[in-house]
Amino acid sequence: MDFFANLTSEGPPLPPRFTELKRALVADVDPDALVHSWRAVLRELEGATREIGERGAELIPQVPFEDIQKGLSGEQLSALKNTGVLIVKGGVPTEEALGWKRALDAYIAANKDKVAGSPPDNIVFYELYNSKTQLAARTHPALIATQTYLLSLWHTSDPRSRISVRTPLSYFDRLRVRPPGPSMFMLGPHIDGGSIERWEDPGFRACFRHILAGGDAWRAYDPFDISPRLHAQQDLYNAPNQCSIFRPWQGWTALSSTGAGEGTLRVLPMLSLATAYLILRPFFRLRPTLDAAVRTPADIPLDANAWALDLDSPAFPGSTPGKTQAITPATHPHLRLEETVVSIPRVEPGDQVYWHTDVIHAVERDHNGTGDSSVLYIPAVPLTERNVEYLRDQRETFLHGLPSPDFPSGEGESRFVGRASLEDIEHTDGRRILGFEPFGYSSFVNEGERQAVAAANEILGF
Repeated sequence: MDFFANLTSEGPPLPPRFTELKRALVADVDPDALVHSWRAVLRELEGATREIGERGAELIPQVPFEDIQKGLSGEQLSALKNTGVLIVKGGVPTEEALGWKRALDAYIAANKDKVAGSPPDNIVFYELYNSKTQLAARTHPALIATQTYLLSLWHTSDPRSRISVRTPLSYFDRLRVRPPGPSMFMLGPHIDGGSIERWEDPGFRACFRHILAGGDAWRAYDPFDISPRLHAQQDLYNAPNQCSIFRPWQGWTALSSTGAGEGTLRVLPMLSLATAYLILRPFFRLRPTLDAAVRTPADIPLDANAWALDLDSPAFPGSTPGKTQAITPATHPHLRLEETVVSIPRVEPGDQVYWHTDVIHAVERDHNGTGDSSVLYIPAVPLTERNVEYLRDQRETFLHGLPSPDFPSGEGESRFVGRASLEDIEHTDGRRILGFEPFGYSSFVNEGERQAVAAANEILGF
């Protein structure tokens, strides 16, 4: 499918100005210190990739919803923060989730002449945002509780940061119903939320400042510090189909029983170390004397001595303006993607899956199961002023049955039979997460949170 290929395919070589960018980013760093970082990361990658190759999906933490309610153990938290991935079992009873699926099927059937999606002749990704199934899932107490907990794992290094990490907002995304059979698309390993922006945008690269500081400073990188993320511009090139809000956790909720080989999610369960490698990668290249011997990615030597500092080319491997960050065996060989990108364990209807915004992920090429692989895309999104501005606009599109602001415009579901309405939200927390009730706490974590909540209520007209 061209849409998915276009998400990650590499374009022509970057212009010379990116050589200047590369030099400027490390102008104050001792070259030997940068080489030290690179070699240290490669050393640790050897053991980390070997462990993933040996243990595979066993490394991905799976927890019952009851553990979310009481708080994860130290061991569970360590596994979550190391891998950046979590599966939450239960919370939504299986029969309830299956009821959502039946209602969704009926909604699609009742409006079959107006339903849009991709590919148009055999839809897998539905351009639906306002079904009662989606609304019920987004406002379900178990999802709200899970997202509240996961967001609270982030913290602000600057107490003035205007954000409430304990306050989730609803982001209306699409849904997938993928039947068995060969795939019509391929979505290989990638990271959403921009590509070259990680280095080019001053706010975005501030998130990774420790990694670019040289020496052992990369070890101080904190993937759960949300303060610098608030100033990051993830889209400098008006890329199509970009998520314009900040979502620390991407996620979906299963409507079917789906396992490996059945069109499910694949992840590289490694967060901080993979990020350090990704950020340092543009500054190193294979020594020119070794290039001639490389015919396939498998031929690329991984020994640190085969690589040299590169401040003379504009290359940022896998980064193309206007696309997501591609990760391939050719661009990022030390990640050993063929062994380390693994399919997640089987999920059942009602299970929730979340992955950190920096986690490398993909979708299985084929679906060899017997039933459809169905998910509702529901991320965990915190209260920030920019996110609330989006929520305000999304509130209006919901009331009129239109596509959410980030997605293709048109009449959407405005003339659909049986679409969701405000009356379908059954409790106050559900109304609040959609922007129909004010936010408030008896006390605040810090001044930044107080200001963020006050601004949110003003933006929403409360």
